[in-house]
Amino acid sequence: MTDTDITTTAGADWAAWQESWDRQQEWYMPDREERFRIMLDMVEALVGPAPRVLDLACGTGSITARLLARFPDAVSTGVDLDPALLAIAEGTFADDERVSFVTADLKTPDWPARLPYDSYDAVLTATALHWLHREPLAALYGQVAELVRDGGVFLNADHMIDDSTPRINAAERALRHARMDQAKRDGALDWSEWWQLAAKDPVLAGPTAQRFEIYGEHAEGEMPSPEWHARVLREKGFGEARPVWCSPSDTLLLALKQGGPRAPLRGFRTDTEEAFGRTSKGDVP
Repeated sequence: MTDTDITTTAGADWAAWQESWDRQQEWYMPDREERFRIMLDMVEALVGPAPRVLDLACGTGSITARLLARFPDAVSTGVDLDPALLAIAEGTFADDERVSFVTADLKTPDWPARLPYDSYDAVLTATALHWLHREPLAALYGQVAELVRDGGVFLNADHMIDDSTPRINAAERALRHARMDQAKRDGALDWSEWWQLAAKDPVLAGPTAQRFEIYGEHAEGEMPSPEWHARVLREKGFGEARPVWCSPSDTLLLALKQGGPRAPLRGFRTDTEEAFGRTSKGDVP
């Protein structure tokens, strides 16, 4: 199926909509899967292979899908406000008891009260929080810090721009957009074209109209540097914060909550235990 066929052949074929969303996002971010892989590597390293996860600004559930494919014993709560993307997410995971979704506005102070759990091993988000300006984003980071358990993690993969390097930024952007233009000539859909398809779909037309009433064409937020994100996360209660992956334009930033990681996984040896021939029997998160 091609993207241009989806309005007439997909309907409520949620797998087809997921595939179409992935292709549209990859037009902007060809390395999208790599950032997801590193994100889940860090989750496994710090909280283990069975985490309770909050998929923050979850969209269609892209992170949740990759989380469960890699960690079948994980559970995920997705939270978002976009009714069209949530319709795709809810349709995709309708029969999966490991997944739940919450409709909430992350700019309101009471959204955490709607969640099914008081705390999470990991809060994960990708290419979403740049829709917020710095002040509401900093407030959101404070709320996230309260939701992450001690020893848990927050990971944000997003556009994070260092304004101190304008010539480097301009050169990188020019090359990236030249490649995007070529992909467009080869038939790739951009953001606006994808939403035009959704607006024509008999299932998604209503939710799509609602989402444009909420957001308009596109929200205008900010893209502070990785240093800004790390500093604010530490100020809000995380003990450590730094990038764990980056591309020329994007960064995956990890923040570790005070208290340190849990005990090592069963069957895995720490360096000290290896030397003495003992195997850790720590709890699996």
